Amino acid sequence: MKKLGFGFMRLPLLDGGDQTSFDKVQICRMVDAFLENGFTYFDTAYMYHDFKSECVLKEVLVERHPRGNYLIASKLPTMFLKEVPDMERIFTEQLEKTGAGYFDYYLLHCLNAENYATAQRLGSFDFVMNKKKEGTVRKIGFSYHDNAELLDEILTAHPEMEFVQLQINYLDWENETVQSRKCYEVARRHGKEILVMEPVKGGTLANVPPRAERLLKSHEPDLSVPSWAIRFAASLENVSMVLSGMSNMAQIEDNMSYMKEFKPLTKEETAICMQVTDIINSTITVPCTACRYCVDGCPMNIPIPDYFALLNAEQQEIEKPFTVQGTYYDNLIVEHGKASDCISCQQCTEHCPQHIDIPEMLKKVAEVFE
Repeated sequence: MKKLGFGFMRLPLLDGGDQTSFDKVQICRMVDAFLENGFTYFDTAYMYHDFKSECVLKEVLVERHPRGNYLIASKLPTMFLKEVPDMERIFTEQLEKTGAGYFDYYLLHCLNAENYATAQRLGSFDFVMNKKKEGTVRKIGFSYHDNAELLDEILTAHPEMEFVQLQINYLDWENETVQSRKCYEVARRHGKEILVMEPVKGGTLANVPPRAERLLKSHEPDLSVPSWAIRFAASLENVSMVLSGMSNMAQIEDNMSYMKEFKPLTKEETAICMQVTDIINSTITVPCTACRYCVDGCPMNIPIPDYFALLNAEQQEIEKPFTVQGTYYDNLIVEHGKASDCISCQQCTEHCPQHIDIPEMLKKVAEVFE
């Protein structure tokens, strides 16, 4: 199994403001090329693209290619579970939406302290184990966004989990909030297969500061900037799959070019990644990956990731006499709440995998753009 996975989280759109306006022609081309080059792993989830990611996967993949030619991963959304019947209802809906018949990999989605408590209370671990016994799931595991100590507790209590999906990238490797390295080491100690999400950190490691890009290009002129991030994750032992949310044909062609015959990073190249980390940390303001978990249900309709992206871009261009970020901000507030409209209800903070103090950072957005 080649180590590059196709994440159905950031698919190409016809309208950037509508997460369901899929560019199906381009997605079909991407899926076909992916399979033709020997890649087989597709990852989706219940709420991706306003709950339509699983549906489009059915159209572009399941209805167009033999089921035995690829692997499908989806997830039980622990953040949406209230009662025991919710699990069966959602699982049945997912099988119908994907048309997959079964899931090769099935995950308890986004375990952290709060969601783990929900999973324990509702018996979610037993639920996915029973689905495996029934044959509608082949492998069971979970995606994780919390500290290494809790991860160790979960894996100790649930050795039946076969794999763990972790946020691993060179920017978060030593980050004390995300704890990429520490979580990776816990998963290895428990002997688990490791899948990697956010290797490019929502595009942050594809659009690095100019000084960092010059450093990477001076070592490997022909390799793209994001290739360093994906290769960093794929070079780690026990990592079987690195997911990339590819948004256009150019991105998938680039990723396949160096992952088809994958070569791990050398020690020198790993050291260069750490140098890039230092450069980025000196410029980045908000470590947002644009997963958009914070957006659903915001009572003030604030497009939080979009505002954070503008703030980060503004910070990186702070020495320029004029930037365009303010214009884009003004465009967004026509149909969305302003940053200053935030009522600090904390709903977004509870769902943020990066543990960002979102209301506090929205105050910064307001200071800069309002």
